[in-house]
Amino acid sequence: MVNTEGGSMSERDFLLLDGDCGLCHRLANFIDKRLAKGQDLGYRPILSDAAQTMIHTFPKKQQAADSVYLVRHGKSYIRSAAGIRFLLYMRWYYAMWYPVLWLIPLPIRDIGYWFIAKYRHKFFKKPETCLFRID
Repeated sequence: MVNTEGGSMSERDFLLLDGDCGLCHRLANFIDKRLAKGQDLGYRPILSDAAQTMIHTFPKKQQAADSVYLVRHGKSYIRSAAGIRFLLYMRWYYAMWYPVLWLIPLPIRDIGYWFIAKYRHKFFKKPETCLFRID
């Protein structure tokens, strides 16, 4: 079960994911099992009340994004920027890929993100229940 409890929402970092996506479930489980020592990352399904409350505090441009969100140190990130920043929470052999991936220009990273987002439901079976649902 992925980490969904503990800590104040304002103190913790969160990854907001699609609660009905098999890829998102696998990703949350993958990250949670490989967090670096001392790292704390919470997960929320995007449509949960807690996540929607958080999203309404983001910049207007981000609020309408159909995307994965990462809230890191009180700042929100979307799409590929969120997708590679989660590496910073993981053990060193995953985290070392962050600077390499960051060198890829944002428009190219976002094209990759959109491609994966578009076809994720074709390749990853929808879970029967959301593993990180808290509402």
